[in-house]
This record gives sequence, structure tokens and C-alpha cells, in this order.
Amino acid sequence: MDESGGSGQPRSDTDKPGTSTPRPGTPDTTGTPADDRPTPAPPTRPPGDEAKGDAAMGNDPHPPTPDAGHDEKPQHPDGNDHAGADDSAGADTPGPADRTPAGPAAHGTRPPTPPREPRGGLLMGRPFGVPVYVAPSWFLVAALITWVFGGQLERVLPELGALRYLVSLFFAVAFYASVLIHELAHTVAALRFKLPVRRIQLQFFGGVSEIEKEAETPGREFILAFVGPLLSLALSGVFYLAMQPVEPGTVPGVLLAGLMISNLIVAAFNLLPGLPLDGGRMLRAIVWKITGKPMTGTIAAAWVGRALAVTVLIGLPLLTQSGALGTTAETNVGMDTVTDALLAAILAAIIWTGAGNSLRVARLREHLPELRARNLTRRAVPVENDTPLSEALRRANAAGARALVVVDPDGTPLSLVREAAIVGVPEHRRPWVAVSGLAQDLTDGMRVSAELAGEDLLDALRATPATEYLVVEDTGAIYGVLSAADVERAFVKAMARPS
Repeated sequence: MDESGGSGQPRSDTDKPGTSTPRPGTPDTTGTPADDRPTPAPPTRPPGDEAKGDAAMGNDPHPPTPDAGHDEKPQHPDGNDHAGADDSAGADTPGPADRTPAGPAAHGTRPPTPPREPRGGLLMGRPFGVPVYVAPSWFLVAALITWVFGGQLERVLPELGALRYLVSLFFAVAFYASVLIHELAHTVAALRFKLPVRRIQLQFFGGVSEIEKEAETPGREFILAFVGPLLSLALSGVFYLAMQPVEPGTVPGVLLAGLMISNLIVAAFNLLPGLPLDGGRMLRAIVWKITGKPMTGTIAAAWVGRALAVTVLIGLPLLTQSGALGTTAETNVGMDTVTDALLAAILAAIIWTGAGNSLRVARLREHLPELRARNLTRRAVPVENDTPLSEALRRANAAGARALVVVDPDGTPLSLVREAAIVGVPEHRRPWVAVSGLAQDLTDGMRVSAELAGEDLLDALRATPATEYLVVEDTGAIYGVLSAADVERAFVKAMARPS
């Protein structure tokens, strides 16, 4: 997902602090922001459940991991192996012989709940169907702009008196309206490329456009990033032309001049070549085009962004002190020096953090295709409603299976026996407990295709949170059972591996 950050700079869903890290069972991604919906993170479960789950199914808590060439595969209810099941993941993805982590309910906790749609403040409208929110931090910035610009007006238009703060407030609102237009440029481009946009948020240092998917080509990535600064430059030109018939030294003249300069600054700042700024995304697109590797482009643009953060941290106060920004060095002392240093620190922190988030989410996107339902599925055995739990577990252990599917007499799956519920039944009670009492009825969302992988798999799990899912072939035949805990474990392993 792409996002715009800072003063309107585009920032990928990859810029969210974990996005906005995908979460199996929730999955920013990211953005934060910087996720930016935050980067998806896998569902958590209480510690110690793994051993309980193994005991429930009668498995050795620490069995050997199957080799890459291991030929055990999930089976259909008739007990036949699936042709073409892919077990190549080896130690990196759970196989039929892996130990069984129990679900969250083993300790009485609820299954993972779906993430709430991030709101991010006050809803202002839905242009192009995309919700626009104003974050609470915007009101702080609006007050700051009103105070600072009011001080400038006191020197330029002293006759305004206290009304200067009303004029300053109007300027703050008009400036952020310009930032919104900048973000809408990213949004319209994203929608034009069929990329879904979750929301636009106006916040402390500008705006964020949360674009959920990455551009498919470097050309589209470049256009998506460039349209924001381009529109800010166009707005600056419009305000310049509007100034021409207006008398200088008047309220309209000062407002138009301020809006012209501020939009010019927004455009220039966002064109700096480092993530998470628009210029960083443009640099990423160029390196992607040259190397053919989007990850290489992300790494290059992120490190340039970090260098840019250090430059801002050191260089901005030095420029102010030197008088290069239009004031004499003698006047830049005391409180002004502290303010400049604080502003530089905030800007540097935003750029540095955004660059790091871009790297993390890019790594996530790189490894997501490794999460495949077919590789993570557990072998399952079919049992009927009235089958005693002890008998069902005996059949599962004899078949080397690690999951139970309750079926009707015709073999149609009805429900899944919850692993956490098995853990809660003492061994001496299992001959007297029917599996139907431990099963969760299947809903449409709990049936997932064996062909799902990557973001599609995580989206399916997020849409219907559960501890287990029935995995089926395209023909409707049962392939096995997918545990959310297994997806979480594979997700964590994938993220831990270097790019």
C-alpha cells in the first residue's frame, strides 16, 4: 500500500511502521502511518500453547522437521495423498510432521479479532469515495501557524490588531487545503492505476495518502509520486497569477503571497530524493527501472532518505544561523535558535523513521509470496459428529494427521474440531466426549483455497478471523486444515530472514 507522508510526500504502504506490518488474522501495513492501516502483524497467542497442542494430538513436542524432499502431504477424506502438493518449504514452513501450536483459546482467550478500520481523526468528506480525516495533531499545527503568521502580519499590517489572528487562521486552513489537493493528486493517480486508497489523513506535518497496493511498474511508481509535487507547483503558479491584480501590502496580497511561497516549499521539500518523500519514491522508481529489482530501489532511496535526515538535522540550524534563509545571524539567537533546532529534529526524525519503515515493509512484501496455503496446511482426517474424541485422535495419529474435520454421512464438511478445545478435555474424559461438542461450524469465510498465497492469503484470514480454516481444492475437495498459529509462525520466520 502506498502512502503520502510529511507535507504531502507519497509514502508506500511500505512506509508504515508495521504497516501499517500485513497480519495474518488481522494483516500497516504499515502506514503505520508510516503505515501508514498499520503494517499487518500476525496474530499473537499465549506462550506455552504449543506444547499443549502437541499433547492434545498425541504428537512429540519436538519432532524432527521434514526434509525438503519429504513426501508427506495433506490428504483428502478418502486418505489419498494430494497430487502435486508442495512441501518444498522444508524447515521454513510447517509440514505434516511439525509440532502443533495450540490456538489462543487454549488459555481462554478469544481468537484474533478483525482490525477496525483506522479512522485517524475527524471525517471531513469522501472525495472520489476516499475518506478524508483531520488528525488531532492538525489542530496543534493550525494553532502554531496562526501564532507564527500572526506575528508576521503584525509587522506587515499593524492596523489589523487582533484581527490578524483570524486572518492567520484562514491562512492555516487554506494551506492545508492546498496539502489536501496535493494528496488528492496521489489518490486520483492511484485510482487511475486501479490501486485502492484506504484514506487520506491531514496531520502534524502535512498529509498521508494510504494506498493499499504497490504500483506494478517503475513508470507508474514514478508518476504516482510526481503528481503530488507537480500539483503543488501548479498551485504556487496559480497563487502567483492571482497576486498580480492585487495591491501589495493588503490582506489578500499577503495571503496570496504566503500561499504561493508555502506551496513552493511543499513542492521543493517533497522533491528531495529520499524516502519517504515523493522524490524518494521517484528515485526508487528510477533505480527499479535500471536494475529491474524494486527492493534494490527501495534500499537505495531509503538510505538516501536517512542521509537526508542527518543533513536536515545538522544543516537547517546552520543555514538559519548563517543568515542564508533571509535573516541576519545577529537576530537568530535565543528562542529562535531553539525553535530552529527543534524543527530540524522533528523533520529529521520523520524522514529517518519513514525511510526505515519503507525498508521494513518492502522486506515484508518481498517475503509475503512465501506464505502459501498449500505449504502450511495440516493433514486432516474426516470424522462424523458422534465420533468419540479419543477415537478421532487415534485415527488422526494413525494417519499422521494433525487436524479433524467433522463431516456428514456423505462426506460433506460441516465443522472443524478446535485444537484449543481438545486441549481443554482431560484425557480420561475423551472417550465420553463427542467431537461435535468441540467443533466450530464452518462459514464461507472459513473455507480458503489451497492456491492462496501472500497478500491474498492474509486478506482471506483477516476477513474472517478464526483459529482454524478448511483448505479446499478448486474442485471443492478437502485438502486439509490451516491453523492461524502456523501462518503466524511462518510469517515471523519469513520476516526474520534477510532479503
